[in-house]
Amino acid sequence: MSETAVMLISGTRKGIGRHLAETYAGRGWQVIGCSRKPSDLALPNYRHFCLDVNDEPAVQAMLGEIRKTYGRLDALINNAGIAVLNHALLTPVETARRVFETNVIGAFLLCRESARLMQKRKFGRIVNFSSVAVPLDLEGEAVYAASKAAVETLTRILARELAPLGVTVNAVGPTAVRTDLVAAVPDEKLQALLARQAIPRFGEFADIVNVIDFFLRPESGLITGQVIYLGGV
Repeated sequence: MSETAVMLISGTRKGIGRHLAETYAGRGWQVIGCSRKPSDLALPNYRHFCLDVNDEPAVQAMLGEIRKTYGRLDALINNAGIAVLNHALLTPVETARRVFETNVIGAFLLCRESARLMQKRKFGRIVNFSSVAVPLDLEGEAVYAASKAAVETLTRILARELAPLGVTVNAVGPTAVRTDLVAAVPDEKLQALLARQAIPRFGEFADIVNVIDFFLRPESGLITGQVIYLGGV
């Protein structure tokens, strides 16, 4: 069994997920990443899997490989997600299905399979990703916000179900961060979003890492079922 703490992060090919993988690998974690496409991230303590997070056999195979190779999983960061900015009347049902399959089904599968491995050591930290789109009820994000609201409900219920196993489940709700995910959003829409926050600025990678660090701390063993939003919504 590995003596190094092991972390699984989804959606690590680019953006927030890649930054998280680089950050925690740089701190000495054994980081396992996954995405639908290959990653060029080359670090001695980073390993990448190509899969779709809503593919149950693929997710199970990845966790089986983690169990076989490392014998443990200490943390799961459920970062993979699809964002959609479109009026509900103009949103195809296939788009809605794709968003829910990744954001909700994918998060559920990774939580379930990760918790099955975490329970062996009676310890684990799960951090899901929500969004300020939920409390702000942002127009044009009906499908995306609904999927993240489902993730929040999943977080709260899993927190109760997994507490006896020594596993905490929390969520971070970032505001807009300048990544490829928001690159196609008109600037006036982003500024309107920021104006609704108490602190009207874009989020930074460091803001997100700060919240995740709090949830990961050994001293945070009594913190579960919580959602922390960035920006003061």
